[in-house]
Amino acid sequence: MPRWFNTAGPCRPDIHYMLPALRRLPDVQRLIAQEGYFVVHAPRQVGKTTALLSLAQELTAGGRYAAVLVSMEVGAAFPQDVGTAELAMLDDWRNAAEAQLPPELRPPPFPEAPEGNRIGSALAAWAKAEPRPLVVFLDEIDALRDETLVSVLRQLRSGYLNRPRSFPVSLALIGLRDVRDYKVVSGEEDRLGTASPFNIKVRSLTLRDFTAQEVAELYAQHTADTGQRFEPEALALAFELTQGQPWLVNALAKVAVEELVPDISKPVRRADIEHAKKLLIDRRETHLDSLAERLREPRVRRIMEPMLAGLALGDVPEDDLRFVQDLGLVRMAQGGGLGVANPIYREVIPRVLSSTAVASLPPQTSTPWRRADGRLDMARLMEAFLAFWRQHGQPLLGTAHYHEIAPHLVLMAFLHRVANGGGTLEREYAVGTGRMDLCLRYGPDTLAMELKVWRDGEKDPLEEGLAQLDGYLAGLGLDSGWLVIFDRRGGQPPISERTHASDAVTPAGRRVSVVRA
Repeated sequence: MPRWFNTAGPCRPDIHYMLPALRRLPDVQRLIAQEGYFVVHAPRQVGKTTALLSLAQELTAGGRYAAVLVSMEVGAAFPQDVGTAELAMLDDWRNAAEAQLPPELRPPPFPEAPEGNRIGSALAAWAKAEPRPLVVFLDEIDALRDETLVSVLRQLRSGYLNRPRSFPVSLALIGLRDVRDYKVVSGEEDRLGTASPFNIKVRSLTLRDFTAQEVAELYAQHTADTGQRFEPEALALAFELTQGQPWLVNALAKVAVEELVPDISKPVRRADIEHAKKLLIDRRETHLDSLAERLREPRVRRIMEPMLAGLALGDVPEDDLRFVQDLGLVRMAQGGGLGVANPIYREVIPRVLSSTAVASLPPQTSTPWRRADGRLDMARLMEAFLAFWRQHGQPLLGTAHYHEIAPHLVLMAFLHRVANGGGTLEREYAVGTGRMDLCLRYGPDTLAMELKVWRDGEKDPLEEGLAQLDGYLAGLGLDSGWLVIFDRRGGQPPISERTHASDAVTPAGRRVSVVRA
């Protein structure tokens, strides 16, 4: 049977290319042997369900335990109705047990119990009836909230004292977040924190991303099955773009081999991976969409907005910092410094944030910046941008959810319109840099831009911006570019009156355009 790169649901070794699921959870079997209750948390689509389902099957097949993975997600529909949520979950558990366990290890009929005690009673009856110690992995636990979440956690804590014969010998909570970050009520500010009823956990584990070697190992399975190889440059770019995020690793390869290079006699090249990246971003696949939804959450915005603006984080709660890392949006560099988790997310985030501005643009009736031969006319592009900014800049600033980078997002909305004619727009930003870099590539033409903001109480950023633009242009091998300075000081004339461009020279002697907007 042919195998495929999987981008939806748990991996199955008979039909999907996959790496050993437990390689990225080296401590979990020791915790089970120690009869521990623990947490496994990681972002969506990194393989949590695949890993724990595989472990459950391995433990059961080994003959020592009866192990099963069950989901809590069906209970999420009833956050205030504990009894209905319990019944829905237990019904779903029975189906999961029948699919995963041989008949002799399946649970007995769950006993009648009062509302608020049905989960604990079911687990107790199951553990007592099992001929082997029972191990249970509770997937999607943080889908629950309100009274249902607190009730389930309290039932688990109460039953913990009765293990191993009258309650699961080992149990894991599996979700996006660690226990203290589970929502108690709707909204991001109301979380369990240190008051979590599940104070019996011995460890919180997380699933790491793939290494560069593991990306190559996964792609090599396709080569072994089909003969189609990935060129070394393609492998290197796949890891560079994804930083090993498992869904992205699989999605790039899936688009490359199924859509771009379906002829298995031809290798997958670097250009194919680059093209696959663009398609994924343009389509806003499900995983990228779910990631984008997080950007409006207050705890995420407190981290992402200053990062995009190049500002220091300021007095951000440590819980918020850890939460955004747990979501997989950002990561801490080895030498310190917070950055977006991978280049694909770095492209997706500002594109999502500028989508309202893009939708608010008037219909495009012409492309004056495109020459007859299809190349960019830089002078006309400047004229078009200045006219656009004078006319639309002020009203469009109000469409941006992230106030600190509102002008950046409006500018990107304009540049997306240019890039949609056959180009790409790349972005660079990080905490504390005081800037955002944009690179518009259009056929053989490349335009690099440095974006700065002039705020109240600060000096004119022209001198610093020219020096920073010098370094950016040098890295791209360019002799010219734009320095765009957004004046956000109070008491300024209207945008239509103060927007203009002038020529300047960088410290290294490059002739550039300075846009005051």
